[in-house]
Amino acid sequence: LDLSLQKGGLIKGDKIIGTLRNLVGETLIENLPIPFTAVAADIQAEKEVWLNNGPLFDAIRASISLPLFFTPFNHNGVLLVDGGVLNPVPIAPTFNDRTDLKIAVNLGGAVADVKQVESKAEPANERPFLHQKVAGFIDSLRDGSVAALGLDWGMYDVANQSFDAMQSTIARQKLAVYPPDIIIEIPRNACGTLEFDRADEMIELGRATALQHISN
Repeated sequence: LDLSLQKGGLIKGDKIIGTLRNLVGETLIENLPIPFTAVAADIQAEKEVWLNNGPLFDAIRASISLPLFFTPFNHNGVLLVDGGVLNPVPIAPTFNDRTDLKIAVNLGGAVADVKQVESKAEPANERPFLHQKVAGFIDSLRDGSVAALGLDWGMYDVANQSFDAMQSTIARQKLAVYPPDIIIEIPRNACGTLEFDRADEMIELGRATALQHISN
């Protein structure tokens, strides 16, 4: 992670994208073997932006720009943030392609009991210094509590729950307008917004859930 000194977010994201470039190599979206569209949001014009041509990692960087955490991405003079702000389940771009089956993954599914596997995260004292600082900042936002509700929620928890509620409502509306053939619902409490260390666990949950839906 590369800490940002700008006001737009905590993390610049350059190191993440740089790592991906080193692994995959630079490529253009139009040269990919299957159609791909990344969805970002133009926060000034208040509209979705579909990125389906040009540098792949520019599109990815724009679409992962989670407000507050990642700085917005300047794409040809337009400030873009995570497309999930306006459309958490971007099905509409698939209607431009010839498909046999449309499968949508909704990460804002109903809250459920989710069995968690043991985290493979490194011990706190072995994590990079910057990682510890960011984690400490997030933890500091959890210290306060919402006593009136009897919940041990800090500022971060209240903001996160509010954002989840908004996203879940938008997702249901989008799914109603653009119904896919199969909807894979992932409980929105399966993973926290910043629990990147649980990637392997979430990939396995997604794989198992997808196989269950497809087999049915």
